[in-house]
Amino acid sequence: MKKALKLGLLAMLVFALAVALVGCGGSEPAKEPAQEQAADPGASKLIVGSDTTFAPFEFADAATGKYIGFDVDLIEALCEEAGYELVFQSMSFDGLIPALQTSQIDAAISAMTITDKRKEVVNFSDTYYKSGLIVAVQAKNEDIKGFDELKGKKIAVQSGTTGAMEAEKVPEAKITYFTNTDQALLELKNGAVDAVINDYPVSAYFVQQGNEDVKLVGDILSAEEYGIAVPKDKPEVLEKLNGALKTLKENGKYAEIYKKWFGEEPK
Repeated sequence: MKKALKLGLLAMLVFALAVALVGCGGSEPAKEPAQEQAADPGASKLIVGSDTTFAPFEFADAATGKYIGFDVDLIEALCEEAGYELVFQSMSFDGLIPALQTSQIDAAISAMTITDKRKEVVNFSDTYYKSGLIVAVQAKNEDIKGFDELKGKKIAVQSGTTGAMEAEKVPEAKITYFTNTDQALLELKNGAVDAVINDYPVSAYFVQQGNEDVKLVGDILSAEEYGIAVPKDKPEVLEKLNGALKTLKENGKYAEIYKKWFGEEPK
Protein backbone atom coordinates (compact mmCIF):
# COMPACT_ATOMS: atom_id res chain seq x y z
CA MET A 1 0.00 0.00 0.00
CA LYS A 2 2.78 2.39 0.95
CA LYS A 3 4.66 1.36 -2.18
CA ALA A 4 1.59 2.09 -4.33
CA LEU A 5 1.19 5.46 -2.61
CA LYS A 6 4.82 6.33 -3.28
CA LEU A 7 4.45 5.33 -6.95
CA GLY A 8 1.35 7.47 -7.23
CA LEU A 9 3.06 10.45 -5.72
CA LEU A 10 6.03 9.93 -8.03
CA ALA A 11 3.73 9.82 -11.05
CA MET A 12 2.05 13.05 -9.95
CA LEU A 13 5.45 14.68 -9.49
CA VAL A 14 6.58 13.65 -12.99
CA PHE A 15 3.31 14.97 -14.44
CA ALA A 16 3.64 18.27 -12.60
CA LEU A 17 7.21 18.61 -13.82
CA ALA A 18 6.13 17.99 -17.39
CA VAL A 19 3.42 20.63 -17.08
CA ALA A 20 5.96 23.07 -15.67
CA LEU A 21 8.30 22.40 -18.57
CA VAL A 22 5.50 23.02 -21.04
CA GLY A 23 4.76 26.24 -19.19
CA CYS A 24 8.39 27.31 -19.55
CA GLY A 25 8.21 26.47 -23.22
CA GLY A 26 5.13 28.67 -23.46
CA SER A 27 7.11 31.60 -22.05
CA GLU A 28 9.53 31.62 -25.02
CA PRO A 29 7.71 34.48 -26.79
CA ALA A 30 8.38 36.64 -23.73
CA LYS A 31 12.05 36.63 -24.72
CA GLU A 32 11.30 38.24 -28.09
CA PRO A 33 11.42 41.87 -26.91
CA ALA A 34 14.91 41.30 -25.50
CA GLN A 35 15.97 39.61 -28.74
CA GLU A 36 14.50 42.46 -30.78
CA GLN A 37 16.36 44.96 -28.62
CA ALA A 38 19.60 43.08 -29.09
CA ALA A 39 19.03 42.93 -32.86
CA ASP A 40 18.51 46.70 -32.88
CA PRO A 41 21.72 48.14 -31.45
CA GLY A 42 20.20 51.62 -31.50
CA ALA A 43 21.88 54.79 -32.64
CA SER A 44 25.55 54.78 -33.58
CA LYS A 45 27.69 57.01 -31.39
CA LEU A 46 29.00 60.21 -32.94
CA ILE A 47 31.88 61.80 -31.01
CA VAL A 48 31.78 65.54 -31.67
CA GLY A 49 34.51 67.92 -30.53
CA SER A 50 34.02 71.61 -29.72
CA ASP A 51 35.86 74.50 -28.09
CA THR A 52 33.34 75.29 -25.36
CA THR A 53 34.56 78.82 -24.64
CA PHE A 54 32.91 80.50 -27.62
CA ALA A 55 29.59 81.97 -26.47
CA PRO A 56 26.93 82.07 -27.78
CA PHE A 57 27.89 79.09 -29.95
CA GLU A 58 29.22 76.75 -27.28
CA PHE A 59 29.93 77.48 -23.62
CA ALA A 60 29.32 76.16 -20.11
CA ASP A 61 26.24 77.38 -18.28
CA ALA A 62 27.41 79.24 -15.17
CA ALA A 63 24.69 77.71 -12.99
CA THR A 64 24.73 74.09 -14.10
CA GLY A 65 28.07 73.62 -15.84
CA LYS A 66 26.17 72.05 -18.75
CA TYR A 67 27.33 72.91 -22.26
CA ILE A 68 24.85 75.13 -24.06
CA GLY A 69 24.76 77.37 -27.13
CA PHE A 70 23.67 77.56 -30.75
CA ASP A 71 26.11 74.90 -31.95
CA VAL A 72 25.21 72.60 -29.05
CA ASP A 73 21.48 72.81 -29.75
CA LEU A 74 22.10 72.36 -33.46
CA ILE A 75 24.32 69.29 -33.19
CA GLU A 76 21.86 67.69 -30.76
CA ALA A 77 19.03 68.23 -33.26
CA LEU A 78 21.17 67.00 -36.15
CA CYS A 79 22.15 63.82 -34.32
CA GLU A 80 18.56 63.12 -33.39
CA GLU A 81 17.48 63.58 -37.00
CA ALA A 82 20.38 61.51 -38.39
CA GLY A 83 19.97 58.70 -35.86
CA TYR A 84 23.20 59.26 -33.96
CA GLU A 85 23.85 59.08 -30.24
CA LEU A 86 25.77 62.27 -29.51
CA VAL A 87 28.96 62.15 -27.43
CA PHE A 88 29.98 65.79 -26.92
CA GLN A 89 33.65 66.42 -26.13
CA SER A 90 35.22 69.74 -25.10
CA MET A 91 38.71 70.55 -26.39
CA SER A 92 40.79 73.51 -27.52
CA PHE A 93 39.99 74.96 -30.93
CA ASP A 94 43.48 74.42 -32.33
CA GLY A 95 43.24 70.76 -31.36
CA LEU A 96 40.04 70.02 -33.28
CA ILE A 97 41.46 69.39 -36.75
CA PRO A 98 44.35 67.22 -35.43
CA ALA A 99 41.74 65.23 -33.46
CA LEU A 100 39.74 64.73 -36.65
CA GLN A 101 42.83 63.63 -38.57
CA THR A 102 43.74 61.05 -35.93
CA SER A 103 40.15 59.75 -35.57
CA GLN A 104 39.83 60.84 -31.94
CA ILE A 105 36.54 62.49 -32.89
CA ASP A 106 34.05 61.93 -35.71
CA ALA A 107 33.11 65.56 -36.27
CA ALA A 108 33.75 69.08 -34.96
CA ILE A 109 31.23 71.87 -34.53
CA SER A 110 32.79 75.02 -33.13
CA ALA A 111 31.90 78.07 -35.22
CA MET A 112 34.62 76.89 -37.61
CA THR A 113 34.99 78.93 -40.77
CA ILE A 114 35.19 76.96 -43.99
CA THR A 115 38.52 77.81 -45.65
CA ASP A 116 40.44 76.34 -48.57
CA LYS A 117 43.37 75.52 -46.29
CA ARG A 118 41.19 73.57 -43.86
CA LYS A 119 39.45 71.79 -46.73
CA GLU A 120 42.78 70.28 -47.69
CA VAL A 121 42.72 68.11 -44.56
CA VAL A 122 39.03 67.78 -43.56
CA ASN A 123 35.64 67.87 -45.25
CA PHE A 124 32.97 70.39 -44.34
CA SER A 125 29.22 70.13 -44.15
CA ASP A 126 26.98 72.58 -45.93
CA THR A 127 27.08 76.07 -44.41
CA TYR A 128 25.03 76.39 -41.23
CA TYR A 129 25.92 79.98 -40.22
CA LYS A 130 27.23 83.11 -41.96
CA SER A 131 29.51 85.41 -39.99
CA GLY A 132 32.43 87.83 -40.32
CA LEU A 133 35.33 89.35 -38.38
CA ILE A 134 35.19 92.53 -36.29
CA VAL A 135 37.62 94.61 -34.25
CA ALA A 136 36.97 95.07 -30.53
CA VAL A 137 38.65 97.82 -28.49
CA GLN A 138 38.19 99.42 -25.08
CA ALA A 139 35.14 101.69 -25.02
CA LYS A 140 37.33 104.70 -24.18
CA ASN A 141 39.57 104.15 -27.22
CA GLU A 142 39.00 106.87 -29.83
CA ASP A 143 42.03 106.12 -32.01
CA ILE A 144 41.11 102.74 -33.48
CA LYS A 145 38.04 102.91 -35.70
CA GLY A 146 38.51 99.67 -37.62
CA PHE A 147 41.02 97.42 -39.34
CA ASP A 148 42.83 100.32 -41.02
CA GLU A 149 44.08 101.69 -37.69
CA LEU A 150 45.65 98.46 -36.42
CA LYS A 151 49.14 98.96 -37.86
CA GLY A 152 51.76 98.53 -35.13
CA LYS A 153 49.13 97.84 -32.47
CA LYS A 154 48.99 95.10 -29.85
CA ILE A 155 46.37 92.60 -30.98
CA ALA A 156 44.99 89.61 -29.08
CA VAL A 157 43.53 86.63 -30.93
CA GLN A 158 42.52 83.03 -30.43
CA SER A 159 45.06 80.58 -31.85
CA GLY A 160 44.12 78.78 -35.05
CA THR A 161 41.22 81.09 -35.95
CA THR A 162 40.57 83.26 -38.98
CA GLY A 163 40.88 86.21 -36.60
CA ALA A 164 44.47 85.17 -35.95
CA MET A 165 45.07 84.81 -39.70
CA GLU A 166 43.76 88.34 -40.28
CA ALA A 167 45.88 89.79 -37.47
CA GLU A 168 48.97 88.26 -39.06
CA LYS A 169 48.32 90.42 -42.14
CA VAL A 170 48.50 93.67 -40.13
CA PRO A 171 51.85 95.45 -40.66
CA GLU A 172 54.09 95.58 -37.57
CA ALA A 173 51.35 94.19 -35.34
CA LYS A 174 52.35 92.71 -32.01
CA ILE A 175 50.15 89.64 -31.74
CA THR A 176 49.36 87.72 -28.56
CA TYR A 177 47.80 84.29 -29.02
CA PHE A 178 45.36 82.71 -26.55
CA THR A 179 43.72 79.29 -26.39
CA ASN A 180 40.24 80.81 -26.19
CA THR A 181 38.47 84.05 -27.05
CA ASP A 182 37.48 84.89 -23.48
CA GLN A 183 41.15 85.19 -22.55
CA ALA A 184 41.80 87.51 -25.49
CA LEU A 185 38.85 89.76 -24.61
CA LEU A 186 39.82 89.87 -20.93
CA GLU A 187 43.34 90.92 -21.98
CA LEU A 188 41.68 93.79 -23.83
CA LYS A 189 39.57 94.77 -20.82
CA ASN A 190 42.71 94.82 -18.67
CA GLY A 191 44.41 97.17 -21.13
CA ALA A 192 47.24 94.78 -21.99
CA VAL A 193 46.40 94.92 -25.72
CA ASP A 194 44.89 97.54 -28.01
CA ALA A 195 42.44 95.37 -29.90
CA VAL A 196 40.98 91.92 -30.46
CA ILE A 197 40.10 90.51 -33.87
CA ASN A 198 37.35 87.94 -33.55
CA ASP A 199 34.09 86.65 -35.02
CA TYR A 200 31.39 89.33 -34.88
CA PRO A 201 28.60 87.35 -33.12
CA VAL A 202 30.97 86.18 -30.37
CA SER A 203 32.40 89.63 -29.64
CA ALA A 204 28.91 91.17 -29.82
CA TYR A 205 27.62 88.60 -27.32
CA PHE A 206 30.55 89.40 -25.00
CA VAL A 207 29.65 93.10 -24.99
CA GLN A 208 25.97 92.30 -24.40
CA GLN A 209 26.84 90.31 -21.26
CA GLY A 210 27.61 93.47 -19.31
CA ASN A 211 31.04 94.28 -20.72
CA GLU A 212 30.25 97.89 -21.59
CA ASP A 213 33.92 98.81 -21.32
CA VAL A 214 34.43 97.06 -24.66
CA LYS A 215 33.05 98.23 -28.01
CA LEU A 216 33.08 97.00 -31.61
CA VAL A 217 34.45 99.31 -34.27
CA GLY A 218 34.50 99.46 -38.05
CA ASP A 219 32.80 97.29 -40.60
CA ILE A 220 32.49 93.53 -40.42
CA LEU A 221 35.31 92.13 -42.51
CA SER A 222 34.29 89.62 -45.17
CA ALA A 223 31.48 87.10 -45.05
CA GLU A 224 32.57 83.88 -43.36
CA GLU A 225 30.66 80.62 -43.47
CA TYR A 226 30.67 78.08 -40.65
CA GLY A 227 30.57 74.35 -41.33
CA ILE A 228 30.80 71.10 -39.39
CA ALA A 229 34.21 69.53 -39.98
CA VAL A 230 34.37 65.80 -40.70
CA PRO A 231 37.36 63.51 -41.36
CA LYS A 232 38.13 62.81 -45.01
CA ASP A 233 37.59 59.08 -44.43
CA LYS A 234 34.04 59.44 -43.06
CA PRO A 235 31.92 60.41 -46.09
CA GLU A 236 28.89 58.63 -44.62
CA VAL A 237 28.94 60.96 -41.60
CA LEU A 238 29.10 64.00 -43.88
CA GLU A 239 26.20 62.71 -45.96
CA LYS A 240 24.00 62.07 -42.91
CA LEU A 241 24.74 65.44 -41.32
CA ASN A 242 24.05 67.29 -44.57
CA GLY A 243 20.79 65.40 -44.99
CA ALA A 244 19.77 66.19 -41.42
CA LEU A 245 20.68 69.87 -41.81
CA LYS A 246 18.56 70.10 -44.95
CA THR A 247 15.62 68.55 -43.10
CA LEU A 248 15.96 70.91 -40.10
CA LYS A 249 15.98 73.92 -42.40
CA GLU A 250 12.88 72.65 -44.18
CA ASN A 251 10.84 71.73 -41.09
CA GLY A 252 11.58 74.95 -39.17
CA LYS A 253 13.72 73.43 -36.39
CA TYR A 254 16.85 75.24 -37.58
CA ALA A 255 15.04 78.60 -37.55
CA GLU A 256 13.74 77.86 -34.05
CA ILE A 257 17.27 77.26 -32.72
CA TYR A 258 18.64 80.30 -34.57
CA LYS A 259 16.01 82.67 -33.15
CA LYS A 260 16.59 81.27 -29.65
CA TRP A 261 20.23 82.37 -29.66
CA PHE A 262 20.29 85.37 -32.00
CA GLY A 263 16.80 86.82 -31.64
CA GLU A 264 16.15 87.02 -35.35
CA GLU A 265 15.35 84.95 -38.43
CA PRO A 266 18.24 83.09 -40.08
CA LYS A 267 20.15 85.17 -42.61
